[in-house]
Amino acid sequence: MLSNQNKKNLSKLNKSDLNQYENLELMFETARNVLSIDGDLEEALKICERVKHRASANAVKDSRCFGLYNKCLLFEAPHKFESFLLYMEKNRPPEKCFYLPRRKTLKVVVDDLQDLEDGKIDFLGISLPPRVGKSTLCIFFLAWVMGKRPNSHNAMGGHSGILAKGFYGEALNLTAPPGKSEYTFYDIFPDVKLESKSADEFTVNLDKPDRFATLTCRGIDGTWTGAIDISNDGYLYVDDLVRDRTESLSPTRLNNRYQDYLNVMVDRKNDGSKELMVGTRWNIMDPLGRVEKENKDNPRYRFRKIPALNEKGESNFQYDYGVGFSTKYYEDVKARLDKNEWEAKYQQRPFVREGLLFPEDELRFFNGIVPSGGFVRVVSACDVAWGGGDALSMPIGYEYENGDIYIVDWVFNRGVKEVTIPIVSGKIMGNKIQQINFEANNGGEMYAKYVDDFLSDKSYKCSITSTKAPGEMAKMAKIIQYSGDIKKKFIFLATNSQIRNAAKQDDSHSERFFRNEEYDNAIDELTTFVQIGKNEHDDAPDSLSQLERFIEGGFTAKVEVEDRRKYGI
Repeated sequence: MLSNQNKKNLSKLNKSDLNQYENLELMFETARNVLSIDGDLEEALKICERVKHRASANAVKDSRCFGLYNKCLLFEAPHKFESFLLYMEKNRPPEKCFYLPRRKTLKVVVDDLQDLEDGKIDFLGISLPPRVGKSTLCIFFLAWVMGKRPNSHNAMGGHSGILAKGFYGEALNLTAPPGKSEYTFYDIFPDVKLESKSADEFTVNLDKPDRFATLTCRGIDGTWTGAIDISNDGYLYVDDLVRDRTESLSPTRLNNRYQDYLNVMVDRKNDGSKELMVGTRWNIMDPLGRVEKENKDNPRYRFRKIPALNEKGESNFQYDYGVGFSTKYYEDVKARLDKNEWEAKYQQRPFVREGLLFPEDELRFFNGIVPSGGFVRVVSACDVAWGGGDALSMPIGYEYENGDIYIVDWVFNRGVKEVTIPIVSGKIMGNKIQQINFEANNGGEMYAKYVDDFLSDKSYKCSITSTKAPGEMAKMAKIIQYSGDIKKKFIFLATNSQIRNAAKQDDSHSERFFRNEEYDNAIDELTTFVQIGKNEHDDAPDSLSQLERFIEGGFTAKVEVEDRRKYGI
């Protein structure tokens, strides 16, 4: 509640001519008194905002108003992020400033960040085109938070240590001691000092010595456990978890990255910690997309996306003073890029490749434990390759009497025959495979003989057959023909992180199957295979198609249902 004196002063000033500098200055002093005497920050900021706008409008006519305008910015800066941005750069020429030239586009993001700090939301996701200032803006935001609460613990994280090093350098530059920076951080926060910094640990501490720094920067592949704590008044700032387009096309890598994000980064948050995530929206299954999907109806989560070109085809990032990117620049980029990449990287429309035949969400997965009853046999099919780019693909399945086939292992190797024959033979023996069919084309029949000879030398008995595969056009037709059976009957290993999480919930099973790198690569090829358009490789889906045809009628011997424990499985 305002004191009687402050009420009286305000009433008098509101009736005065606020185009007069003296009256504006008195109103600004009243705002300071409202805060210092009455403790009413909200009212003080309202009064100061009014003075600031009037001073800005009159600065051309009266240079004293420009000084008053800066006083208002300084008064607001600890509480208003935009005022912090403007005052931090008040000593820089306008054309050299970061925020001022970009304000017309980035203002909405600044307002989002203000809402995040004010507690109106708990999570903010930001997706903008490359090199428009999103990361720099967020580092300014973290510097603001550090000045407001130097005893808080905050963390910045990205896909690599190199990225973290860049974050650290920018944050250190913003908070550098007076005389070593052109920024005005210590004018805004005069009671804060740089207590310590570490170029080895990428830490900045603005408070008394503590186990955890005010800010720690890390790649997701760095040490987080025991080294980072995000306090209940602190922030987790995640920027660019997906390394590049190649990683964005891999469902397995995206899922692993998301699990790492949860288990490494989010795990360091305390109750009350907030989160800021920035990233190119490559794919609907990237970490930011996953968070958005899981919280689409949560009003405490906000996702800000600004495309390179607006609905009129004009650049959203044609900044002042010649910085930013013109409409022509973006049109040229669009003409050069693949449509999907343009839509994802620049327009913030994450893509799923058109015509996916085996999208990940239509496949079945298991947690590394196969059923104990109803086992029929261990069976496999091998799509032979001799090196040179194609992969030898050999999915290994446990068949059950209800028709399910659990793919427990997978050889997916691009090596020459001298490399793959011992691997294939070892997998046959290690998995106790009783029946396997080799594709006979392109020397596959000879390859099967090499494997048979290898197994004979080891006194291992296995039924080995080889059959001719269809030609290229017929092969695609067969893959499509059997795609429904593959999605219905084949059950694939979940990612290792999912299997380990399942094991934490239920540790009653001591033996579980896990993926290796070749299994991951096979799943990646399978889940990015398109039925319309060009595929770089088709080894994974082709071998599954072969396995399904083989199981359906590839041999004439009668198969007896047996207990898999008989084979020590």
